[in-house]
Amino acid sequence: MILYITAGDPDLRSTERIILALEDAGADIIELGVPFTDPTADGPTIQSASMRALKKPIHLEDIFAIVKRVREKSEIPILLFSYYNPIFKSGEERAVRQAQKAGIDGMLIVDLPPEESENLRKRCKEYGLCLVHLATPTSDHSRLRLVAKASSGFVYYVSVTGITGARKKLPEDIKEHLAQIKQVCDLPIAVGFGVSTPGQAKMLARLADGVVIGSALVSIIEKFGKSRNLIPRVKKFVSGIKTAMLKRC
Repeated sequence: MILYITAGDPDLRSTERIILALEDAGADIIELGVPFTDPTADGPTIQSASMRALKKPIHLEDIFAIVKRVREKSEIPILLFSYYNPIFKSGEERAVRQAQKAGIDGMLIVDLPPEESENLRKRCKEYGLCLVHLATPTSDHSRLRLVAKASSGFVYYVSVTGITGARKKLPEDIKEHLAQIKQVCDLPIAVGFGVSTPGQAKMLARLADGVVIGSALVSIIEKFGKSRNLIPRVKKFVSGIKTAMLKRC
């Protein structure tokens, strides 16, 4: 179970608390999103989370500081989920070095295609970080081979064409596309975009190595972000997803 949250939403201290709560509730990997002004791959829910986080100044260094504090209590794998602009602005070598020093395990740069990621791949390899790339329903055989070759850690399969966001129904061809990826890829495959219910997570857990949930969780953070019920509500939602995934057989 891979869970996405936006760093700084509702605030930096709460982000730290949420990460630890997610681990307690059964999370296996955390995708820690870097808030960005133009999150083109994201739907309204995560766009709003970025805007809430950016109401106060927030930089990569602030996010790395969160991870450092988390590392005093937890070793849960953390994947930095970012658009390329913040990495470019910081400088690839500096960003990767600081990420590794903070305790981040890998990166997923959503708008950086494999054709343009060679330098960042080298930096990540140098510092022992994985670099995850995206495969989509429109990726043909040659592109899937490229994504598999460029990725480390796992491959993230985007289950829908379009932007992030909870959906009542997932595409019926996911199993077919996953089979195509497995023909050219020895890495684990995680499925995300649109997953929002325990039933969907249970179904995907039968097909893939990982299930990514973002917008549905971010919606709970938005609703209860200023409430003392934030952590209990987050843990209740995640525990329900985890229980369903464990019943996949």
